[in-house]
Amino acid sequence: MSELMSEKALPQRSSLLPMLLIGILFFVFGFVTWLNGALIPFLKIACQLNEFQALLVAFVFYIAYFVMALPMSALLTRFGYKNGMVIGLAVMCAGALLFIPAALTAQFSLFLLALFVLGTGLTILQTATNPYIVCIGPRSSAAMRISCMGIVNKGAGFIVPLLFSAWILTGMDAYSNEALAQLSSDELQQMLMQLSQRLITPYLLMSAVLLGLMAFVWWSPLPELQLETNTDDDSRNWRAVLRYPQVLLGMLTLFCYVGVEVIAGDTIGLFGQGLGVAHFGSLTSYTMAFMVVGYVLGILCIPRWLSQQQALLLSALCGIGFTCGVLLSPADSLQLSQTMIGWTGVPAVPDPVFYLALLGLANALVWPAVWPLALQGLGRLTATASALLIMGIAGGAVLPLLYGGLAQAGGSQQAYWLLLPCYGMILFYAVKGHKIQRRL
Repeated sequence: MSELMSEKALPQRSSLLPMLLIGILFFVFGFVTWLNGALIPFLKIACQLNEFQALLVAFVFYIAYFVMALPMSALLTRFGYKNGMVIGLAVMCAGALLFIPAALTAQFSLFLLALFVLGTGLTILQTATNPYIVCIGPRSSAAMRISCMGIVNKGAGFIVPLLFSAWILTGMDAYSNEALAQLSSDELQQMLMQLSQRLITPYLLMSAVLLGLMAFVWWSPLPELQLETNTDDDSRNWRAVLRYPQVLLGMLTLFCYVGVEVIAGDTIGLFGQGLGVAHFGSLTSYTMAFMVVGYVLGILCIPRWLSQQQALLLSALCGIGFTCGVLLSPADSLQLSQTMIGWTGVPAVPDPVFYLALLGLANALVWPAVWPLALQGLGRLTATASALLIMGIAGGAVLPLLYGGLAQAGGSQQAYWLLLPCYGMILFYAVKGHKIQRRL
């Protein structure tokens, strides 16, 4: 008999404190992750990159999840979830500090190394915290709890592009293609070096905050997960989890989901920049704002009016519809954003850009819905299954890079057709894939 995950791995009275502590970590996830959306167009200028090269920022950050997920699950098995969180924060701190020599030298390869180390630290944290949220309460409301974490995560994603734009992207008119083309080679290198060095102070502050969080988590009364066990030796063998189809299909679904989420959040700045949007550095905030709306709807509706499976189905259908809007809308029309948000005073954007931002609404409930469906009935295999699901985050590395290649070859707007088969996979998992639970 397979092991079963306890419905209440922690006592109910202890759930609030872990939620608060994990919520702080989810804010860190969002701050570090969605900084990439503003960092990509910044490094495109500072390191003189084409669109494909600029999206290597997303590639190396998210490929760390794929490369390091299984080793990090072994680390959690040995040291526990709480200690794993501390180790993850330490690795992230090292990654933030690596930005200092990268900014001083304006070497793109050093930026990529720093991003990989940051991604490795986040891999440890994600592998520990996502099953933690699933296990600290009833499974039927797991998507609601993850939605709470999502609001914190995407709230940070909403804030960070605005901060980055105000602090780092001021005076960017001096770095336009036309302005840079008029400079001599030496003047150009000096200007780009000065631009790159704007990153030093923010990443020094980030490293200090991460050090503080390490101490906070270390001394916090965060309880260790206690999962039901039996004598099944499969719990000691990571290959055992490969016999659970809902986990493998869940990993593929998350691969597609994270890919479309990163494309919607990280390429919107490049897309808007290409269409002449002046505030391109803050466009990621549009996507994050709609994701926050989606998470709020998830908290209100799951499980009272929507099951987790129904939320996943609705997300997939909305994603397909909004992607069609990105592909088919005229790039010179501002009508949609003027109608929907013009009354708020938020600057209008071209309709395809706004549809791309609306994908944040479609994406919001995919991650919260997939995790509890995929981890059903895994018991002591939960950490290993979580690592496999975390490996699906590699979609954030592969699919944006593939989008960059398509955009470089045939145009940014039409390259978004790549999203359609991804939402097709999410639709399949909602309808059929999560139900395939028998062992292979």
